[in-house]
Amino acid sequence: MNCLFLFKNRYSVLFSFVAVFIAASFLIRLGLLTATIEKTGFSLLSILRIFTQGLIYDLGVSSFLALAYAIYLLVLPQRFIQSWFNIFISYAGLFFMVTIVIFSFFAELTFWQEFDSRFNFIAVDYLIYTYEVIHNINESYPLPLLIGGVLAISCLFLWLFIRMGVFKTTFQSDTSLKIRGMISGFIVIIALLYGFFINNSWAEEGNNRYHNELAKAGIYSIFSAFKNNELNYNQFYKLLDKPEAYRLIRSQLLEANSTYLNNNSSIKREIKGKGPAFKPNVIMITVESLSADFMAHFGNRENLTPVLDGLAETNLLFTNMYATGTRTVRGMEALSLAVPPTPGSSIVRRPNNDSLTTIGNIFRKAGYEQTFYYGGDGYFDNMNQYFGGNGYNITDRGRKIMAGDHYTTKRTIITDQEVHFENAWGISDEDLYQTVVSNSDEQFKRGIPFYSFVMTTSNHRPFTYPAGKINIPSGTGRTGALRYTDYAIGQFILQISHKPWFKNTVIIIVADHCASSAGKNEIDISKYHIPCIILNLPNSGKREINKVCSQIDLYPTLFNLFGWSYESNLYGKDVLAAGYVPRALLGTYQKLAYLKKDSLVILSPQQQINTFIYHKNTNEQLPKSFSGRVIKEAIANYQTAYDLFKNGGLHQ
Repeated sequence: MNCLFLFKNRYSVLFSFVAVFIAASFLIRLGLLTATIEKTGFSLLSILRIFTQGLIYDLGVSSFLALAYAIYLLVLPQRFIQSWFNIFISYAGLFFMVTIVIFSFFAELTFWQEFDSRFNFIAVDYLIYTYEVIHNINESYPLPLLIGGVLAISCLFLWLFIRMGVFKTTFQSDTSLKIRGMISGFIVIIALLYGFFINNSWAEEGNNRYHNELAKAGIYSIFSAFKNNELNYNQFYKLLDKPEAYRLIRSQLLEANSTYLNNNSSIKREIKGKGPAFKPNVIMITVESLSADFMAHFGNRENLTPVLDGLAETNLLFTNMYATGTRTVRGMEALSLAVPPTPGSSIVRRPNNDSLTTIGNIFRKAGYEQTFYYGGDGYFDNMNQYFGGNGYNITDRGRKIMAGDHYTTKRTIITDQEVHFENAWGISDEDLYQTVVSNSDEQFKRGIPFYSFVMTTSNHRPFTYPAGKINIPSGTGRTGALRYTDYAIGQFILQISHKPWFKNTVIIIVADHCASSAGKNEIDISKYHIPCIILNLPNSGKREINKVCSQIDLYPTLFNLFGWSYESNLYGKDVLAAGYVPRALLGTYQKLAYLKKDSLVILSPQQQINTFIYHKNTNEQLPKSFSGRVIKEAIANYQTAYDLFKNGGLHQ
């Protein structure tokens, strides 16, 4: 069939739209490649692969976009081809589809700017939490201009189609039912083939993450992420025999001062503390997107965090701690449950995540009152449901409540009178800290030791903060937001240093994740490196813990320093123990990494296992075949963590 024939019948509008879509997708891919070219190497072969795979994905997207109109053209009788009904449907349908596509391209460019990635499960979450996302976009970008621009470009395309006679060809055509059946049937078959057989993971077979992402198509990627929003570890990943998996993890977690309490399919154990127990108040400040390389201590020369660097020089500092993931809910999961990042959504966002053996539960058994503080609306990412369902009091902005919230703990709303600055994600860090101070005063008066989990938001796009606090104008970028975040921490420490409860209060400053996870490798180890500082430990002074460790190791190490005896259901270990073996657990939505010394194991769906030697100094992952215990340990960590959560083993 002559290809020009496709543009000279009633399908003229449809195939002209497809041609424009593929051309525009090519230009978007070319633009992203040009913007990325300095970050990673491109060869002629890799570029050919990117654009070949990209074309295949673009054809799939265009078949999905054209599907409804193709069926409409099939069933529309010839006598209605020039009717006002068909003219309206054709004009309105094209305008609508072009608007959707142009908007998606704009969204792709901004998403790439933030994450160096095509749409993924984060974009799916953004579709759910529209209030924060829309306000964030409005505060970060000139939204009226963007919408106006999208509509203007759509009108331009409509005008060009009219000038080129595309609509005229469609309305004056006489296409037989046989030809219509062939063309529409072909489009339907293509769409079905893509839907059932072409997975987004096909683009992820290369070793270079940037190459993989460029080969994808944004619309195809977001539907793939929506479809695969939860992954069953037992179905998609390499497994050990269950007894062997538990034998390995129990052997790895066993320490000299621990004794297992339950059967062989459990990790619950009794930890015996050494010496008299120290029971201070604990305030943990979980800082949004605080990469280690922002601090001078780790080589930064921009003086971004003078307060944090000063605190690092006089207190306990973890120099080689790694986040478990790339999102706030992953950091919360690690810091509240001390478990590896199992595939799919964080446990914070999953059903049946209440009454778990959390860090807060350990504090509660020790007589503490635990509170979760968040300057935004805690319904976001299911945070209130998770913390409230696990015994934490909730203090948040409280403008929205998710349907189904059933926790019975105390809920405190941060009122308008207490707020001096606020953006899309929440109140300023200073306002949040003032709430923490006020509540801590009240808890101290009641004679109750307190444990506070504080989640900040200022170091987040749109990067706005109160004026006059630092010498960088608000809203000009992350540098200013980071300096303000650091400033606010300094003001908080200064204020509480005069409080009667300060001497008996330990302050933890730790990141939820790094500012960016994008790198050449799918899991770029350096993009998980976070700082962690513990202030006000008695008789500690300056101290560095240089062993490689994970976020999940923070509290087991802290409880050891407190001399506590407690029941542990945690995967974290005491980094200061004599038998501690350095290791870190890191993950994306699908890929799960286990780093032990310089051996790196990455587990992927379809039971794939890739092994590397990791060179920290150059941040290189060199493929290296090895087998044995380290691979089995990697599997055991993730397999048992998934099994325990799914089957109730992480519940109290």
